[in-house]
Amino acid sequence: MRRDKEKAVELRKKSKSYNEISRALGIPKSTLAGWLSRDPVSRKIKATLTIQAAKNSRQRIKNLIEANRARWAQQREKAREEAFRDFPYLKRNPLFVAGLMLYWAEGDNKPGNPFRLTNTNSKIISLYTKFLVDVLKIPKENIRCGLILYPDLSEKICLSFWSQIIGIPKTQFYKTQVIGGRHPSKRLSNGICMIICGNRLLKEKVFVWLDLLSKNLVK
Repeated sequence: MRRDKEKAVELRKKSKSYNEISRALGIPKSTLAGWLSRDPVSRKIKATLTIQAAKNSRQRIKNLIEANRARWAQQREKAREEAFRDFPYLKRNPLFVAGLMLYWAEGDNKPGNPFRLTNTNSKIISLYTKFLVDVLKIPKENIRCGLILYPDLSEKICLSFWSQIIGIPKTQFYKTQVIGGRHPSKRLSNGICMIICGNRLLKEKVFVWLDLLSKNLVK
């Protein structure tokens, strides 16, 4: 045992970690801690190894972030290429044009935000849903919705109304947001509906299509 301890001390002086010493000598880390934890040299080495481990961890995180950025950039570029390729065929479809115009006017046009459209008009929401499903081929089970209601509106009635309009179950609705005051007119008797698809690459395509369509229309 004495010889094992001497070997452990020698390896520790070479800045080996407990894991490395344990693997080299076949000694449990708990035993090594009993031998080395009070040794001043070992403590200094531990501090150095901790600092180095923190640096390595930061570098791994940095590398992961850079890899994710590169992968996302490649995916965005592929989505844009597909959008350019498909546009000549899609632009002949009136529903495609109508859906894009609705999104341009009522959708969330900030790149980092969800692919989301908000409106109070059930006909607009219904038409936009048809655009998502029939043109963009989004399965209805991938559509999520949220409601914004005034306190004097019935959440149960509004959920039933929009669930029927969109054709999805109530389980696909996020938690309802309630805002203060009373709704200013009966035009908001069903609240405000947000229809959301969590597909940022699809939103990237929509931006390309909007740009191409606007250029085609103003020629």
